[in-house]
Amino acid sequence: MTSRRPSLAVVGATGTVGRVLLGLLSTRADVWGEVRLIASPRSAGQRLTVRGAETEVLALSEEAFTGIDLAVFDVPAPVAAQWAPIAAAKGVVVIDNSAAFAGQEDVPLVVPELNAPAARIRPRGVIASPGSATLTAILALGALHAEYGLRALVLASYQAASAERRAGAETLRAQLAQVAGGHAGEQTGDLRAVVTDNGPFPAPLALNTVPWVGAAAEGGWSSEELRLRAETRRVLGLPDLAVSATCVRVPVLTGHSMAVHAVFEREVEQHRAREILRDAPGVVLYDDPAAGEYPTPNDVVGTDPVWAGRLRRALDDPCALDLFLCGDNLRKGAALNLVQIAELVAAELR
Repeated sequence: MTSRRPSLAVVGATGTVGRVLLGLLSTRADVWGEVRLIASPRSAGQRLTVRGAETEVLALSEEAFTGIDLAVFDVPAPVAAQWAPIAAAKGVVVIDNSAAFAGQEDVPLVVPELNAPAARIRPRGVIASPGSATLTAILALGALHAEYGLRALVLASYQAASAERRAGAETLRAQLAQVAGGHAGEQTGDLRAVVTDNGPFPAPLALNTVPWVGAAAEGGWSSEELRLRAETRRVLGLPDLAVSATCVRVPVLTGHSMAVHAVFEREVEQHRAREILRDAPGVVLYDDPAAGEYPTPNDVVGTDPVWAGRLRRALDDPCALDLFLCGDNLRKGAALNLVQIAELVAAELR
């Protein structure tokens, strides 16, 4: 324990999530001493503003972690797998946003509103943050599970282009420019004749939906679908929970959406479920379809909570609910959860 304020490193500071994270550090309670910015060697030397001060970005190296207490990583999984153990060996508590450690049993997977105590047990010095799709669903599901006991889930996620970092957003913008002005219609709807570069996506995304996110896994599943299933089970402490997920990329820049069919152990009451979601930490209930009130990605951009709406008790099962969720995948879906975990650890270290 120390009376000084802990030091924080942001690894991947120049990326899309990194810049959102710096904005959060500048607006939340300031619990930090030094905030050190780290990125790839090609980004070293840039100057970014954090807490009102311009700060130079350092190249990722072992020396860059000297004197650091905590480090949040938003880098590709191979980079995190290489560098997180190096930082941890120097006594740094690492909080990682990639999939590199999320499935490893000796690395806690933390959503502070639901399982904050898990952050204290970190034998490898690493804490994992779930993926953005999981974080779109988990706060509402956790609150409902505490009341009714979750038994099964069918999930369809509609994921924004920015989940593929800067390349995803830039690709979608470029494709939208290419198909503007009705050119796609002139090609009888064949986007392949208009779109010249799919970027990180397996098919054109502008004016399209792509039912594939991630890499191929056994049985026709994608890695993103299996990650959503595994992370939901881990965070909720339900290793045998039945989960079926379909992940779809949609032509939205920012904001994931999720259609949820949740089956519970006990009969649910729609009025009580509304109360639960209204009072759940990190959730906004926005549910009056007759008045045109239901969450859309456009509503949630730049906001911290996950928005819940279209809440209905299933017509054929009194133990099931259907609902629709939206969240900013760059905030609670990434940067905010990292910051919240870091604040938990900072309080522990002080």
